[in-house]
Amino acid sequence: MSIRRVVPNIGTDRMEESQKFYTELLGLRVVMDMDWITTLASPNNPTAQISLARGPTPGSTPITITIEVEDVDAVHAKAVALGVPIIYPLTNEPWGVRRFAVTDPNGVAINVMAHCK
Repeated sequence: MSIRRVVPNIGTDRMEESQKFYTELLGLRVVMDMDWITTLASPNNPTAQISLARGPTPGSTPITITIEVEDVDAVHAKAVALGVPIIYPLTNEPWGVRRFAVTDPNGVAINVMAHCK
C-alpha cells in the first residue's frame, strides 16, 4: 500500500480565528476552502498539511485523521476483509475524492481517501 500523506483534522467552531493562527504564526497557506473544511499547507512542503473542520454533524464521530492512499478501493476491500468498523461508506464525493471512514481500536475516526482520476 502506498500512503501519499497523513493530515490531522482539527475540529473547530472558530474557523476564522484558527485559520488566522496557523497562517500568521506558521506561514501555512490555504490550499482548499470548502467552508466546512479548510486545508492549510506549507508553501515549501505541500504535503505538510492540517485541515480545520467545522464541528461534526450531530450523532457522528468527528474525523481526526485523513490518510491519502494510492488505491482507496484496495484499502476498503482490505478493511472489509479484516472486519474493520466502517463508519462512512466508500463514496465518490462531488469535490473530487473517493473516500471511506473507519475507526481504529481506540475509537479514532480515520478518513481514507484518494483523489479521483
